[in-house]
Amino acid sequence: MSDRRHEFEIAVVGAGPAGLSAACVAAEAGRRVALLDDTPWLGGQVWRGEERHPGLPQAKQWFARFRRSGVTLLDQTSVIASPRQGVLLAEHPAGPREIRFQKLILATGARELLLPFPGWTLPGVMGPGGLQALVKNGWPVAGKKIVVCGTGPLLPAAADGLKKHGANIICIAEQTPKARLFRFGTKLLGHPAKFLQAAQIKLRLSGIPFLTGVWPVRAEGADRVQSVTLTDGQKSWTEACDLLACGFHLAPNVELPLALGCALSDDFVRVNEWQATSVENVFCAGEPTGIGGADCALAEGRIAGHAAAENPAEARRLFAVRARWHRFRLALAEAFSLRPAVLALAADDTIFCRCEDVTLGRVKQFPGWRNAKLHTRCGMGACQGRICGAAAKALFGAGMESVRPPVFPARISSLLTLSASANTLIETKPTL
Repeated sequence: MSDRRHEFEIAVVGAGPAGLSAACVAAEAGRRVALLDDTPWLGGQVWRGEERHPGLPQAKQWFARFRRSGVTLLDQTSVIASPRQGVLLAEHPAGPREIRFQKLILATGARELLLPFPGWTLPGVMGPGGLQALVKNGWPVAGKKIVVCGTGPLLPAAADGLKKHGANIICIAEQTPKARLFRFGTKLLGHPAKFLQAAQIKLRLSGIPFLTGVWPVRAEGADRVQSVTLTDGQKSWTEACDLLACGFHLAPNVELPLALGCALSDDFVRVNEWQATSVENVFCAGEPTGIGGADCALAEGRIAGHAAAENPAEARRLFAVRARWHRFRLALAEAFSLRPAVLALAADDTIFCRCEDVTLGRVKQFPGWRNAKLHTRCGMGACQGRICGAAAKALFGAGMESVRPPVFPARISSLLTLSASANTLIETKPTL
């Protein structure tokens, strides 16, 4: 097997909790398994950095299990296309790769949902998870005044991480009303580990204002963000800040499943009890099937791994665990659903597509996402609609409908080099 061509019984895309657990159990069943991820580390975004500085016992346990499993790790490997059944085309710093498989498990995770509002494109405005990732890679925030706002359990977790690195957290503004957040807290009592984790974070953040039923109206500044205006729907006020960490929960990464032809249901990949998608021999686990957190992803990943390895009895033993975490997933969706005021923050002159500088007013002139793309280039920039496509789904109920290869921006040399084996990806012969 050359460095460019690889062949496995089972290929797993995504090295977060879902993909890591799926790869482990499949390899432990005696299958030849590859785990692909575009990062140089294990754990995805949720366990990012834990391999080097283990602080989570759960992550440490799975990393150790992975090292014993015999799984082949293909890191820094970005899947760009699947030109025909049983073949993935990918990019690696050393050159293109072709991965052949009999069964495929997609564990592509999620990204932050960023919604447009006046000033959201100012330098210094970013998602809480994005800011946290920068800090973990050494970006200094010590002494900087940071406002954390939006919605979701990522807000206090990010604030906790930023505080540990010396940031001055001005406040945490959660758009969910206090009563709804309280109901969610009572449901955490059924998940003692989650409740303890939340309590520990709250204790470490004591003294920092945690505002419920509060959301951002606009960010302002000259050449970078200098303040943010917040509101509770009755009154508004302005907080000075050096950085604004603003995100509205998560959106699933379904681009690769869509490119493979997997059917969606309510914006998530549709799977059966075995985590199998609508495409034969393709499974999916974790956030692309529903935003549920690491524990839910681990349960789904193990079921997918056992099912792909043809161990239905082992998969069935985990059904009750998965059902428990699916109830938690439903509680998350209910607690952090977006209020109409948040979806109406952007004005017509607010930039909607950051890559192509398309305003919201321009997008609203067209009846659907496809028409807006054709006439404005909205969603056709470097992120390929990952930011504005998810925002369009939240604001208008219609967003990305299909994905054409490459799934990620790719080097022309990769497409040309792989075209012969891919056969259908690109036509390299001149036409008359």
